[in-house]
Amino acid sequence: MIDSLLIANRGEIARRIIRTAKRVGIRTIAVHSEIDGDMPFVREADEAVCIGPASAKESYLNADRIIDAAMRTGAKAIHPGYGFLSENAEFAERVTASGLIWVGAPAASIRAMGLKDAAKKRMIAAGVPVTPGYLGEDQADERLQREADAIGYPVLIKAVAGGGGKGMRRVDSAAEFPAALASCRREAASAFGDDRVLIEKYILSPRHIEVQVFGDTHGNVVHLFERDCSLQRRHQKVIEEAPAPGMDASTREAVCQAAVQAARAVDYVGAGTIEFIADASDGLRADRIWFMEMNTRLQVEHPVTEAITGQDLVEWQILVASGEPLPMRQEQLSINGWAMEARLYAENPSTGFLPSVGRLIHLRFPDGIRVDSGVEEGNEISAYYDPMIAKLISHGATHQDAARRLARAAANVEVWPVRTNAAFLARTLDHPDFRTGAVDTGFIERHATDLIPPTEPSERVLQAAARAILPKPGGGIWTTGSGFRMNAPPSREIGIEVGGAAYRVELRDGGEPAVTDAGVLFLDGEAWAYGPPRAGHAGGSAGHSDGAIVAPMPGRVIALMVAKGDRVTRGQPLVVIEAMKMEQTLSAPFDGVVSEMKVLAEAQVVEGSVLMQLEGDQ
Repeated sequence: MIDSLLIANRGEIARRIIRTAKRVGIRTIAVHSEIDGDMPFVREADEAVCIGPASAKESYLNADRIIDAAMRTGAKAIHPGYGFLSENAEFAERVTASGLIWVGAPAASIRAMGLKDAAKKRMIAAGVPVTPGYLGEDQADERLQREADAIGYPVLIKAVAGGGGKGMRRVDSAAEFPAALASCRREAASAFGDDRVLIEKYILSPRHIEVQVFGDTHGNVVHLFERDCSLQRRHQKVIEEAPAPGMDASTREAVCQAAVQAARAVDYVGAGTIEFIADASDGLRADRIWFMEMNTRLQVEHPVTEAITGQDLVEWQILVASGEPLPMRQEQLSINGWAMEARLYAENPSTGFLPSVGRLIHLRFPDGIRVDSGVEEGNEISAYYDPMIAKLISHGATHQDAARRLARAAANVEVWPVRTNAAFLARTLDHPDFRTGAVDTGFIERHATDLIPPTEPSERVLQAAARAILPKPGGGIWTTGSGFRMNAPPSREIGIEVGGAAYRVELRDGGEPAVTDAGVLFLDGEAWAYGPPRAGHAGGSAGHSDGAIVAPMPGRVIALMVAKGDRVTRGQPLVVIEAMKMEQTLSAPFDGVVSEMKVLAEAQVVEGSVLMQLEGDQ
């Protein structure tokens, strides 16, 4: 058994690995960047080593520094978690060449499944069904256009070296293809250093089904059943569950055995996930479920599999890396109940899910569910890393039971001043179609109006804020407003300020209490600053009528489409900002002329920076 383990990762997954390692008596070593020195995973490890500046390229992606830290601290093994170097075959080889144990897939398996086109060809040879598409070596734009035309629209352009939802574009017509291809290539080159792509038929009613597989060095391979990851936004998973709604026993057997067959085809060892795309227009059927790709690592959503099987997958990883056989045979594994995971992100759904950064001045997680988090109150959400705050995991007897518990948990999240998607998650989990399992990958886009909270406070928020600012003598709150009026009932109207805007609220009886903290109200997963109205304050916020094009998030300017003096039309793209591997295009709010440029390409900007100034047509 491994007796000491270096975790080549950070945040939530580092804490997750440390938790299991400590339980089984393994010494843990954390590596961290300069700005992560006070993070919980650093404190909880038995030893910690700083490996560089905040930039991931100089720290968490620096193989030399990580291996050096392992050698200096006497670590016997390295666990890469997910992301960063977890699917880097060269790093896996360097770890083993250094005499260390690699707690991950063999380098040969990572290479075999790392490039989507090569992986699909291998699966075809192994008899695993794959999605129709183009996997050719000819990467000329003209050839890719012809292949897409032949496949028939809509199609999906995917980066050959892609993953995590990056480097993917849906194209609905031939006219859209050139621009989508260029954008996909640019993102793929930035994220993976490889701009090659493949083309797939886009399934109009797609479900994303994945199967957890595990192999050992003794030739054993098992599956731990499927997960449904269909609820996505921009190809990024939002809510995952296990088992998959609507999956009958025969279809489950066919899909899970196909996953085992795929793992055997690459002599797989360790934890991995075989991802399938299902055409769910006629329910889940084995003959309409196709291989997409393999993730040769532990997945973000592995806790839902742990919940329904009762197994610790990190412990399985350690056992297999130590040379032990799998702890259970296939016939010993079974499904118990239903589990769901929601990813709580530092982002603002009301502004297009732009990342939100800053210090977590107030942070409270709900009780009664599993919470895997990399942060605590007082920590910073930085622009350097993924903005996930926590994973919220519920377990119940049925799909509806698990959804109800998770919705309640999301609604009780309290975070300030960083914005989160908690209210969006609660609304999604409460949606009638989600409760019945009627989801596919287009669910969020179809129901966005219902799922995304409005920018203005609801009547419930206003009522709760109004009661919160009315202190009752001796504690508590008044249940009604005061205000004697001649020949009229007493006035129950009160002036308040919520979210920077002023409101007049007519108090109602029977209002429910809300959680408040230092002038912030938490209700239904949202957070609102509130208080008495300031003198002369009319509320509201300025729009773009002044012509200032403002950075909505911190990031890097990767493209400028206009120059000073250019004439622009309303809706015309002006500038593209990238942050956390996400691109945000800012467009002209009206017809006019670029009167001033305040930024250069490749510049780093902070949220609220004025990038350029427009003058409208008179």
